[in-house]
Amino acid sequence: MAIVMERNNKVYVAINSDIHDGFLTLQWALKRWNSHSITIVILYASNNICKDYVITPMGKLPRGSVNEEKLKDLEKLEEAKNQKILWRYKVFCGNVKVEAIKIERYDESIQKFMVDLIYGLKINKLVMSLTFMKPSSWKSRSAISGSFFVHRQKPEYCELFIICGGKLVFLREGNNEGLIEDDQGIMVAKSRSMRQSSRDLVIKMFPENSSKLLKNQSDLSSSSTTNVEFDQWEKYKKEIDNYMCQLLSSNFEEIDDFVADEILHKNIITELVMAEIMTMQEKKEALRIKFLEIKEAIQLSREEAKSHVEGQTKAQWAITLCTRRAEEIDGCINDELARKPDLKRELDTTKDELSELHTEVEVTKSKLSSILELQHELSIKMQLSSVARSHAEVQLEKVLKQRMDTVKEIEEFGRQRDVLRRRITFCREKDAIGNASMLIEPRLEYKEFSAAEIRTATDGFSNLMRLKSGGDWTDVYKAKLHHTSVAIKLYSSADVDSEDTFQAKVKFLSHMRHPHMLSMIGYCSELRCIVFEYMNNGCLRDILFSGTRGSKRRNYGLNWQARICIVATVCTGLCFLHQAKPRPVAHGNLNPSKILLDRNNMAKIYDVRIPLSCDKSDLRSDIRAYGNLVLQILTGRNWAGLVEEVIMMDQSKLIEVLDPMAGEWPLDIALELGRIGIKCLSIHEDQELNMTNLAREIEKVKKLADEIVANGECVVANGRNLDDHEDSTEFPNFFLCPILQEVMKNPHVAADGFSYELEAIEEWLKNGRDTSPMTNLRLKNNLLTPNHSLRALIQDSQKKQSTSTR
Repeated sequence: MAIVMERNNKVYVAINSDIHDGFLTLQWALKRWNSHSITIVILYASNNICKDYVITPMGKLPRGSVNEEKLKDLEKLEEAKNQKILWRYKVFCGNVKVEAIKIERYDESIQKFMVDLIYGLKINKLVMSLTFMKPSSWKSRSAISGSFFVHRQKPEYCELFIICGGKLVFLREGNNEGLIEDDQGIMVAKSRSMRQSSRDLVIKMFPENSSKLLKNQSDLSSSSTTNVEFDQWEKYKKEIDNYMCQLLSSNFEEIDDFVADEILHKNIITELVMAEIMTMQEKKEALRIKFLEIKEAIQLSREEAKSHVEGQTKAQWAITLCTRRAEEIDGCINDELARKPDLKRELDTTKDELSELHTEVEVTKSKLSSILELQHELSIKMQLSSVARSHAEVQLEKVLKQRMDTVKEIEEFGRQRDVLRRRITFCREKDAIGNASMLIEPRLEYKEFSAAEIRTATDGFSNLMRLKSGGDWTDVYKAKLHHTSVAIKLYSSADVDSEDTFQAKVKFLSHMRHPHMLSMIGYCSELRCIVFEYMNNGCLRDILFSGTRGSKRRNYGLNWQARICIVATVCTGLCFLHQAKPRPVAHGNLNPSKILLDRNNMAKIYDVRIPLSCDKSDLRSDIRAYGNLVLQILTGRNWAGLVEEVIMMDQSKLIEVLDPMAGEWPLDIALELGRIGIKCLSIHEDQELNMTNLAREIEKVKKLADEIVANGECVVANGRNLDDHEDSTEFPNFFLCPILQEVMKNPHVAADGFSYELEAIEEWLKNGRDTSPMTNLRLKNNLLTPNHSLRALIQDSQKKQSTSTR
């Protein structure tokens, strides 16, 4: 903190050897901060000996023309002068604390040096004389431009005060020049754009020393100078040199006199002090000695006056000599001026020739430019041709490679076709054998399987085999029993609390046979599971309004005719239950999740409850559930309140809530189905309505739909829209994984020649199985080969279906 305070109390004053201007600048600074406790730091720029020339009483002389001893003498002389001037500056400041920093030698410009000094010393206040920026020993720009440079480059914390003639001036830039104005706005000075150059005095006086600098003018100078004059001026030069040495020595004597005066002044003060304590005899002796000293001083003064007269004579002689030399130089100049017209004519002639040459060069340049442009265009065309050729070669290579790949793919497709044909033949034979076995052994329909068989078929109840968990189904697994795809459902203790209950359910399901009721194939008492036939397309709920609309089954959606067929088949199944003997059976929980669809979207009802007792209220509940199902099939939504309101208010607005996935519904059929659904929902206890009557009404609607399709108003196949047969056709069977029964993403060929999903077949093999999932024969090895061709076909088919859906 103390260092910062000391730095803030320092005022830096930049002055040079101009004593008058230095005193005015110091006077302004002292007056400006007279009420503050400050320290004046004098930045004194001394007049050092320049590395190029030497300032003498005869003017500027080249440094090379002065010997080393004389240079040392000059340096001592300048040092003494600087010390004297700096001492006078310190005395001028009086009682104010003064420090001095002497700027001696400096290779760069003064303005750059000052900026570096401001940053180095952290100068906060800088008072700078305008003449400080232009010392004679530095090669710099003008004082004004230098001041502007310092003003621009200084840090913000530095306050800069420019003093000119003892007054504060201000810097202003305008019209591409720097201006200096006083506090009244009056311009004091402005910067010059150019500096005038001059020749050195000795170069003018002694042209032989400047022959290297004036090499281009040597012929002109030699024509006006004779050998006699050269020898004469060489002698004069030596004499003037000797005279300069005498002047230098006289200057040293003046410095010695100055020092002697100071010593004398101190001696006088000492004598005055001593006089008070001396006796009379001692005072007389002192006066006698003083008288002798004064007499010697007078004698010395006379000798000095005599030497001054001689020096004046020599100075007059040197002036006369220089004047005569100047007249000779003027004569040379006049001669040169006389020759100027001839030289001008020669110059004009040379200019004309140069102009002609310039014209010829321009014409040649124009031709060359045209040639270069043509060359550039040809080069560009050549590059384009090379690029086109390279591109054509690359394209040709690609075409050849594609052709080879196509040939290979054709050969691979041919091999796959043969394999598929063999598989189809094998599957047909296997299905025929299975059907024959089922006909020959009717007990297989409700055969009791062992726990080992069930675990083997489900691969130990692997998650890969699981179709669904949660809800009404506890656990459902897809499996193969006797080469037949089945669905195995496990029952928990919450579903069947005892063995008797499970056996009763098995017995009930074994006696229930209908084309639209899910058939039981067998059971396992030990695991409490029942084996049902497998329905490829899952439940109706997932297809209508499940969250898995992006799955394979939801890529197309059921069209309106397929939905009418589902409504009709469900109605037929309910009629079978309600007309059962010896007493009717009510489903008890009819909804879209209890309707399963096979590969052709034929509907079957499952999960019928064991009929403990059944009355008319149970049958009416089934009818109301059927009406809700019809409305859900119409709208594709899991609620039907809006449909009921729309039909009651304005039946023509029913089209606004129909499921768009079904395509364009015939309005009369949609209204009729809506009416039947509302009729079922609004059944009362005293209203006689049974499934037999409903079946007749539904059959009429189905016939009407069949007539519309037969007349060509709409084309359907397997329950799907066929606006684009290729895009909406179901995936081929060989696209499906034999284990998962889903479209394969990464098909791999196993040792049995069949393709499987990689994750499914790896899980199959990890569980210790070494047999084929298709043939149940032992696999030769566990190697899996990627089926890239089949994968490409699956991806192309999926892209086409995605495009058609959009």
